[in-house]
Amino acid sequence: MSIIEEVIDDIVVEIINLERATLREADQLKNLINDKIELGYKKIIIDLSTVEFIDSTFLGVLVNTLKKVAVLKGDLKLVGFKPAVRSMFELTRLFRVFESYSDLQDAIRSFTN
Repeated sequence: MSIIEEVIDDIVVEIINLERATLREADQLKNLINDKIELGYKKIIIDLSTVEFIDSTFLGVLVNTLKKVAVLKGDLKLVGFKPAVRSMFELTRLFRVFESYSDLQDAIRSFTN
């Protein structure tokens, strides 16, 4: 499966386990996250550690998810940028919008601080 989902306490972790995050994976991620939000989860981490390329549709899902959980007083945090993905976030200035971490444990700890 291209997206691996884990729940750690009250935090949903979506591990994007592929090199290219595009339209197909964006739909899959949106559905997974919407299901979790409906169940009451509002703390979400997206792990992009293996992703080499991210398209605008996938970015759109991240932005829309952040908006959704912010309304619920939750948050969406990102983990692990490869250089090309970091460049995309810098180019679109989304690095100012999302909290990002170099590893998953730091992102998890950030929810308890």
